[in-house]
Amino acid sequence: MSANVWGYLPDSGYRAGTVLVGYSVEAVDGTIGKVDKHSDEVDSAHLVVDTGPWILGRRVALPAGTVTGIDQQEKKIYVGRTKDEIKGAPDFESARHESSADYLHQVGVYFGGFPLV
Repeated sequence: MSANVWGYLPDSGYRAGTVLVGYSVEAVDGTIGKVDKHSDEVDSAHLVVDTGPWILGRRVALPAGTVTGIDQQEKKIYVGRTKDEIKGAPDFESARHESSADYLHQVGVYFGGFPLV
């Protein structure tokens, strides 16, 4: 059974209204980049992470359900995925994917959760 990856886990440390742009993002095996954009919309909450030089400046969307912890003081977000899993995620292209249900559907399926309908 798939999980709803579009909402923050209750123990992630996320508080509604927190601005996460600029926070560094840590995969289970190291730093992957910084939050470029953040959406906390119900049933589609996600982070857009700029991976910088790590994977040639790609940006990827990570569903809020991948977040395992947030350190407000250190401005770090921890996600329960490896760098390779994140590297393999569908590309985020802002002009095309900003509000695209098709793109978020692909991301949801990729990360093993309920796709958006």
